[in-house]
Formats: sequence, structure tokens, C-alpha cells
Amino acid sequence: MALALPEVVEKSHFGRADFRVGNKIFAALPVPARGVVKLRPEQRDVMVAAEPKIFVAQPGGWGDQGWTRIDLVLADEITLKSALTAAWKNVALKSLVASSKL
Repeated sequence: MALALPEVVEKSHFGRADFRVGNKIFAALPVPARGVVKLRPEQRDVMVAAEPKIFVAQPGGWGDQGWTRIDLVLADEITLKSALTAAWKNVALKSLVASSKL
């Protein structure tokens, strides 16, 4: 699903798959059945409040920056796509976001 977003490539970070746009990581798969996405703190707060069983703020400094855990077993396709798209928009160049119509 992440690779379907414009100009996304899959690479590896600490031996785990991550997804990048413009060489900036916006999502990763740190362990089986869990992903993390780079949200703005206010986006994270909304998602955690709406779906606390699916979204959890990453602890420590990463969480302070908006990194958010996603339970991939509980997340449906629409919820996951929404989180990935938001994270992608947060790190992609503004011109790419504007031209993508996402």
C-alpha cells in the first residue's frame, strides 16, 4: 500500500523495511504485525483518540516527533491507507503533494 504512493521506494533501516519519499522515511515495519508512521503530533493525537486499539504514540523522543505505532492486524484498509497518506504528505515535497491530488 505504501509503495502505491507517488515516488515511494522501499529501503531498510536497522535491518527492517521502511518506506521513503525523497529519501525521507514516512513509514516502517519494525516488527511483524506492527508498522510506524510519521505523523504530526496533532494528527497522532486525533488518530490515537479515534482508534486507541490501533494507534499508539511511539514512546520517547520518537513519539514526541509524531511517530505512531499501528497494529496492522486490527487496522482495516481504509484506516491504514489514511495513516500512510497522511505520513507521506508530511514528508513529501510540497510540489509533489500538490501534483499528486491525494
